Amino acid sequence: MNICVFCASSLRIDRKYVDLAREVGAELARRGHTLVSGGATVSCMGAVTAAARAAGGFTIGVIPQVLVDIEVADNDSDELIVTAGMRERKGVMDARSDAFLVLPGGIGTLEELFEIWTARVLGIHDRPLVILDPWGLYEPLRKLVTGMHAEGFTRADVFDAISWTTTVEEAFAHLEARPQPVRPSIAELGEATG
Repeated sequence: MNICVFCASSLRIDRKYVDLAREVGAELARRGHTLVSGGATVSCMGAVTAAARAAGGFTIGVIPQVLVDIEVADNDSDELIVTAGMRERKGVMDARSDAFLVLPGGIGTLEELFEIWTARVLGIHDRPLVILDPWGLYEPLRKLVTGMHAEGFTRADVFDAISWTTTVEEAFAHLEARPQPVRPSIAELGEATG
């Protein structure tokens, strides 16, 4: 499979997050998958791609020209795709991916998560979407969405579209399993996007 990994590019984070990304990249390659990433060399993004390549994996990097211009492009990628902007970048990453793995990250990672999650809830795709969160960074998000559901802003099956995991092994088990499609009714479509 082509597995898209969304993760941090911050240089200010704890080393454990970079080590997690490195472990994910190595495991992804060990299992024979191709990595689709944001195409940069910094922080978790750089660690996941370097580890995948070191373990013999194929890497596809997708990066906007503005980041190429500040010299963070992963020129060692087996395939490096340069896009005009961030929206095109996400579209290419989406089109090239069979599954999505979300590691701890910042607002850019959240934006990528929400776009893929919303599309899955709407039934636009049925590809696996997995969050790997060993230290509970996303627990407030989970509580927020639970509260949104309690207030009627989301459908009950919003969590059926995503798998929450805490170990690399568990994350790959969910990525490699074919998820059940989420098929909203016409009446539910308005609720899904709220």
